[in-house]
Amino acid sequence: MPITSKLTAQGQISVPAEIRKKLGIGPGSAIEWEESGDEVLVRRAGRHSSAEIHAAVFAGEPLKPKSLKDLKEGVRAHIRKKHARD
Repeated sequence: MPITSKLTAQGQISVPAEIRKKLGIGPGSAIEWEESGDEVLVRRAGRHSSAEIHAAVFAGEPLKPKSLKDLKEGVRAHIRKKHARD
């Protein structure tokens, strides 16, 4: 059975307790809303799937398992590129 919330006139909703517990959120927590076709994904801000992390760190490379060494090197390169001075 789906869990529901009501939208107030001000556009606010209450996140049901069961969902707050699953997401590990409380007062002041940030959540993200992501549209995907006719659905919306809600997640705790800062949580990303491994596929999203792979796409950011290894842009253009096919999705395949990486070693810990490859991950560390990829993250270092991504950070250097992101913070490089022009």
